[in-house]
Amino acid sequence: MSATLLVPAMILDAVFGEPKAIWDRYPHPAVLMGRLIGWCDRRFNTGENKRLKGVVVMAVLAMGAVALGRFIHHLPDFGIVEIVLAAILLAQKSLVSHVAAVARGLRMSLKDGQRAVAMIVGRDTEVLDRSGVARSAIESAAENLSDGVIAPAFWFLVAGLPGLMLYKITNTADSMIGHMTPRHREFGWAAARFDDLLNLIPARLSAVLVALTNGWTDPGPILRDAPLHRSPNAGWPEAAVACVQGIALAGPRSYHGQMTDYPWVYPEGRRELGPDDIDQTIRTLWRAWGAMLGLAVVVALLF
Repeated sequence: MSATLLVPAMILDAVFGEPKAIWDRYPHPAVLMGRLIGWCDRRFNTGENKRLKGVVVMAVLAMGAVALGRFIHHLPDFGIVEIVLAAILLAQKSLVSHVAAVARGLRMSLKDGQRAVAMIVGRDTEVLDRSGVARSAIESAAENLSDGVIAPAFWFLVAGLPGLMLYKITNTADSMIGHMTPRHREFGWAAARFDDLLNLIPARLSAVLVALTNGWTDPGPILRDAPLHRSPNAGWPEAAVACVQGIALAGPRSYHGQMTDYPWVYPEGRRELGPDDIDQTIRTLWRAWGAMLGLAVVVALLF
């Protein structure tokens, strides 16, 4: 049943994305999740036992998301609300749009490219050169392919709307409070660890889909470089994209004026990048999306 609903949801997202006319008027479900998590942060991230409070908050948020997913699943609507909500919580079209905007900006000027990429990355973009802008966009595309497309589709496939809702509330919590900052080091610990767990399989599945749909058959460089990433999961799709495109990703970058010497992913790849490489990444995103859609179709036919 989940696979049968996932197929039209993925197609709806790919065709319509996030219509601005709707979300300018009404709050997006992810925005509502963010508001709830922000309230929890302000209300409970105080005093002693912050880690325990964070564990309890994450557990309550998770149970609430699953309960809401189950409630919607049992509505007598032939799955229509589930399909629409799943399409809203998938992010293929919006991801491609944001990444394509960086390529367009970079073709106009370096400053336009920097402004566009600043919308999707957290590093210092004003110090990036042309290759740095392209590299940042490609890395964001690779990571968000897993977080925004493959992982939510995977959890919908495995556990229906409750699984998707559980993943999205966890991923949103991780993005908001799962940081190793003085404020969130303890309170956000549970969100970060649970997000790592939920992304364990989807991140590796993303790498497999990227590799297979681009004819890459050597797992060696991916297995070598993926664990070098500061995230236990983001390195997998990033390493796969680097390999299939023959480019070097990651490497040194600046955050808040502080340069950090991260290792290169696929260091033997090209380091001079441009908008054409971003365009190639967009094609890679669509191939991986198509493979995930095909997987959903196969599961729907078999089960």
